[in-house]
Amino acid sequence: MDVPSSDKDVQSTPDVPGNGPAKAAHNPTRTPSIIVGVVAAAVVGLSVFYLLRPEPLLVQGEVDATRLDIAARVDGRVGKIPVERGQNVAAGAVLVQIDNPETLAKHEQMKAAKAVADAQLANVLVGTRVEVIAARKAEMERAQAALVLAQKTFDRTHTLTEQGNAPQARLDQATDALHESERAVDQAKSAYDQAVNGYTKEERAIANTNVEKASADIQSVQSIIDQLVVYAPVASQIYQRNVEPGEYVSPGVPLWVHFDLREDLVKGLKVGDRFDVRIPALGDRSVTVEVKLIATKGEYASWRATRASGDFDLRTFSIRAYPVQPVPELRPGMSAYLDWRSRP
Repeated sequence: MDVPSSDKDVQSTPDVPGNGPAKAAHNPTRTPSIIVGVVAAAVVGLSVFYLLRPEPLLVQGEVDATRLDIAARVDGRVGKIPVERGQNVAAGAVLVQIDNPETLAKHEQMKAAKAVADAQLANVLVGTRVEVIAARKAEMERAQAALVLAQKTFDRTHTLTEQGNAPQARLDQATDALHESERAVDQAKSAYDQAVNGYTKEERAIANTNVEKASADIQSVQSIIDQLVVYAPVASQIYQRNVEPGEYVSPGVPLWVHFDLREDLVKGLKVGDRFDVRIPALGDRSVTVEVKLIATKGEYASWRATRASGDFDLRTFSIRAYPVQPVPELRPGMSAYLDWRSRP
């Protein structure tokens, strides 16, 4: 029978291999569970926060710039366009010069009429010439001399008629001649007085009004001539040119219809072709337009893939068509549409 030899041997018997490590491994196994619980709680809390917070109101906008559409205020043919697309210009720079020979000729005509009116007014203000006054005085003196002779003839004839030496008819003739001489004296004296007094106040007013009218006519034509040159209202950049030298423009023009077409739809289309478009803003009115420009668009965004796989792209062309007849109600920004397949 084995008997313990000492206390040391008795205390060491309970130490069974494996009991110590199992007790130490109990604390490390609880740490991951706590971390997972905290993470789960955080995820749940954030989810509840994002689900319960108010939905934001998004307002979409885009970058834009002020655009000024400059149109002619007079008619004529475009002479010069000293600016190019994309060019920066200062305020007051010349954009377009319009030729209108008829207006220039009318301006010269008005200037000639003004010169005539000025001469007439000067003549009225100066008064009657000395030579005219002398001539009127001579005419009056001749009339007075004729009256003296007619009076003497009448007196002699009257005496002879009373004595029975002259017929009554002769006396009647002398009486008529005397009356005509008296009227001639009155007319000559009136003409002489008019020459001495000069023009009346009313005649001066008429002459002055003619001068003012001629000046107003010149200013009216000059205002049209001033508008033959179109200037830049503010410092800006040329966005596009709607006309070219040699084209005829009218007040408020040009307005044109712009289409963007893929190159497979442009086949057969050429400058000068005409077709009808519909304007919804004008009660779906049909407007005949003529193609004036067919140009490619340089923006990459205007390319379109022909297949989903993107084998190759079709480019977009810019088509500009002008109304054949003026449409006063047409305004920039209005929509236009047509059935491309049904066009002639």
